[in-house]
Amino acid sequence: MRRSGSNPTMRLTSLLLAVTVGAAQAQQAAPPTPAASASPKDTKQPSGSQRRRAVKLYLEGTKLFDQQQFEQAWQDYKQAAALDGTNTSYPLAAEVARGHVVTALIQAAAKDRIQGNQKEARAALARALEIDPRNEQVAEHLRELGEDALAGESRPPYEQAAESIAGPQELAPLPGVHSFHLRTNQRQMIQQVYKAYGIDATVDDSVRSLTARLDLDDASFAEATRVLAMLTNSFYVPVDAHRVVVARDNREMRQQFMRNALETVYLSGLTATEMTDMGTLAKTVFDIQQTAVDPTAGTLTLRAPESTLNAFNTTFRSLMEGRSQVLLDVRLIQLAHNNQRNTGITPPQQITAFNVYAEEQSILNANQALVQEIISSGLAAPGDTLAILGILLASGQVSSSLFTNGVALFGGGLTLSGISPRPFTANLNLNSSDSRQLDEFQLRLQDGEEGTLKNGSRYPIQSASYSTLGTGGLNIPGLTSAGNSSSLSSILSSLTGAATMIPQVQYQDLGLTLKATPRVERSGEVALTMDMKISALAGTSVNGVPVLANRAYSGVVTVKRDEAIVIASEVDKQESRALSGVPGLTEIPGMNNITEKDTQMNYATLLIIVSPHVIRSPHMEGRSPMVRIERNLLSH
Repeated sequence: MRRSGSNPTMRLTSLLLAVTVGAAQAQQAAPPTPAASASPKDTKQPSGSQRRRAVKLYLEGTKLFDQQQFEQAWQDYKQAAALDGTNTSYPLAAEVARGHVVTALIQAAAKDRIQGNQKEARAALARALEIDPRNEQVAEHLRELGEDALAGESRPPYEQAAESIAGPQELAPLPGVHSFHLRTNQRQMIQQVYKAYGIDATVDDSVRSLTARLDLDDASFAEATRVLAMLTNSFYVPVDAHRVVVARDNREMRQQFMRNALETVYLSGLTATEMTDMGTLAKTVFDIQQTAVDPTAGTLTLRAPESTLNAFNTTFRSLMEGRSQVLLDVRLIQLAHNNQRNTGITPPQQITAFNVYAEEQSILNANQALVQEIISSGLAAPGDTLAILGILLASGQVSSSLFTNGVALFGGGLTLSGISPRPFTANLNLNSSDSRQLDEFQLRLQDGEEGTLKNGSRYPIQSASYSTLGTGGLNIPGLTSAGNSSSLSSILSSLTGAATMIPQVQYQDLGLTLKATPRVERSGEVALTMDMKISALAGTSVNGVPVLANRAYSGVVTVKRDEAIVIASEVDKQESRALSGVPGLTEIPGMNNITEKDTQMNYATLLIIVSPHVIRSPHMEGRSPMVRIERNLLSH
């Protein structure tokens, strides 16, 4: 690229280099201090002339760097670093200049590649690789240059045919359509039809001279010859562009007139048994009788018409080159949010009313022994019930739930009554939790291969149970029936109680089970046959057997390669609200915010994302075939 005007980046680099040089010169002029004069043991101290020479080279390299002469500047920086190893600015400047040299060579190679100068581009990249052998960009450009050279070849070297005696003959009939209404013998009919398209037909004696009728309108050469071959049971062989030989269609005539090709297929990497199988395939499926397998040379020689050989080669290449491979990138994203809030005041919902005199008498009657001790000790007079009651409660020997939450008195005399309310509580509670989970899996499958992915756990479920063998089926004298020993009955009872129940457990897969079958289409897209199942415990059970909750999806989706699709998306949302208070009062608008309110909100989201990547394809552009074939065309 040509520079126009001043480059701020180059100016800034030059300014930094100049500042570094000034600092180096100031360090040289100033007397060294004991701390500054210390240097590593492996660094050799330069002499005064070497230091001055290094500074001069550094300044010259800076000027060349500003003029975009990066390679000359790089050489000067390297020489300065070799002369004065104590200055770290020299090797740093050399690394910066080397990077600019490699970048300039890559840009020049890209320009030559666009203009078609492959030789100059290859030379520039080789020079860049020599300067920086570890540069990944240089290696990538060399690979692209090699692919361009491979794509520019008309055919791979080992796919080119060998020297041929004669090439395949192709007819050149006259264009257009013709109509025929003929009733004559077959030999004359064949000559007239071919003559209409400018082709001279030589009819062999094997074609019978039977009378036939042909009614055909607006037919092309291919349509007319196909109908004529079916009507007269014949076939034709081109002699040149305007002449054919027509003979009766049977095996003997085809072997006599059809032009065969001699082909050699190189079966490299196959065993002797596999080579024999390929020869059997050619004989049985493609009816190529003249086949010869050479296990020593690793070749298969075939002799057959060219159309038959082309069909065999296509099948053989598909077997050898294999199928495409797809890498499925599966991601499971789970988000969950739980929020529980409990706020407000719970007022007392029960109030106990009682008569004070009746309650006092009940407590005194229940504790007569303590009352007599209090009177006998002189703590209270015999008729002072309030004092006696207070001493009982204060001593802790007597307790009553009526006095725990406080008492409100009203009335007087025998009608003195009290009210004891229940306690009230104030709630201020918040529980909130968030969880995020990402699971990533990769499945490498061939085209049309089914793969299974399981993510979760195996949960044991009891399906049945059986007991150990009891004594009911045993018949041992003295053990299962009366015996002489008195201890046999105790042994029998212990054996009877020793029978245990053994459960039969069946393990169930919980979590995600994903089955995928990728198929690479000709358009480059990938068709995915998906079968997904998500199993989890429902939280309930029947007769001790847990109930499972299943969610399944099955279908086919077509997606472009390297693109992501969401095959499943699930959102669960649950909200609940509970109020606790006084009936009527709590239902008043505004009062429900004061009384107890318990709110729960749960959100859960599940995403399953699949991205197919085609990592291998036997039909990629620029790739050479894996099969080597040489063909000679033989004239009969």
